Amino acid sequence: MQYIDIRPPFAGLSDLNAAQLFSNLPTPCYVLDERQLVRNGEILRSVQQHTGCRILLAQKAFSNFPLYPLLAPYLCGTEASGLYEARLGKEEMPGEVHVFCGAYREQEFAELLCCADHIVFNSPRQLEKFGTRAKAAGKSIGLRINPECSTQDGHEIYDPCAAGSRLGTTRAQWDSAMTPELFDLLDGLHFHTLCEQDSDALEITLDAVEQKFGDILPHMHWINFGGGHHITRPDYDIQRLERLIMRTRDRYGVTVYLEPGEACALNAGYLVTEVLDVLQNDVICPVILDMSAACHTPDVIEMPYRPPLYGAEDADVYAYTYRLGGPTCLAGDVIGDYSFPAPLQEGDRLIFGDMAIYTTCKNNTFNGMPLPEIWLLHADQTLEQLVSFGYDDFKNRLG
Repeated sequence: MQYIDIRPPFAGLSDLNAAQLFSNLPTPCYVLDERQLVRNGEILRSVQQHTGCRILLAQKAFSNFPLYPLLAPYLCGTEASGLYEARLGKEEMPGEVHVFCGAYREQEFAELLCCADHIVFNSPRQLEKFGTRAKAAGKSIGLRINPECSTQDGHEIYDPCAAGSRLGTTRAQWDSAMTPELFDLLDGLHFHTLCEQDSDALEITLDAVEQKFGDILPHMHWINFGGGHHITRPDYDIQRLERLIMRTRDRYGVTVYLEPGEACALNAGYLVTEVLDVLQNDVICPVILDMSAACHTPDVIEMPYRPPLYGAEDADVYAYTYRLGGPTCLAGDVIGDYSFPAPLQEGDRLIFGDMAIYTTCKNNTFNGMPLPEIWLLHADQTLEQLVSFGYDDFKNRLG
């Protein structure tokens, strides 16, 4: 098939012939884009230079550690959601290791203390249980707060400020449980309320944080704005972000941390797949690919969202519209509806964009689906295989 216009998710392919470049790769496979990772890193480093903030890689979104040396010059370290990510960050990325977990396991905490520099607790009870030990080990201690300010629309599963949230301490919970002894353990506050949002949502959130916890901030050494900041998206308002960082820094005398995951690897990866079959249906033409939404891009179903596809548009924009899905037994294993200027045929290769984030770190082997190989597209346009997987990777996790 032919490939046409280049949009932001495929900016890294703008001067390449993608059809030829990826023609010999095994499918399905992920391709990480070195140039786009560097571009993102340069933007994040610029924000730090302008504001004095410190930006960390949230490994929950991107944990392909062979690329950590590439990102290290642009970042101050890593953020982890538990012991294994903390170990990975300490082993593979220079700089600080920050950890937040909804609740820590007693049998893991001693090892966690060997990995982490900052430990953020989710509740006063967790702070009471583990805080003294962490402080005695020389760790910087934080508490995650919930400003009870939702700025998201339609994605409650990703909204930590939704009603009944288990993430973060509200002011009412703080007032009922925080003792002077617990307060003395704290070095900082942490909030994480955004998801793929611009800095206008951060400004609304910061106003709520100040309203709820402004009397606490002068006693802190740092504040962590969490993740969900789409800083490296082309239309993101970076100037507003920088103003908000400096406002907070100067008003309260704190170091400001951010821990984006998506912004570090946004638009820095592709998923190359092949058409296995083109079916006929009274409503729409289903197409079976050799990649699976359920296995290889689970956020497509969980979010849900429709990923960008190189050379394709929304349904009915071009003459030929298809419903693209995977080969698994899950009826809902569907990526989405796309239109093409020419008919799809068995053996055609398709390239999905923005596939560096929440893919390789979340994929699975449901139905015995093989895990895709991971490749690196170097700045000089050469391709390097980083890792391949086989039957043993499926079998060994089951017994």
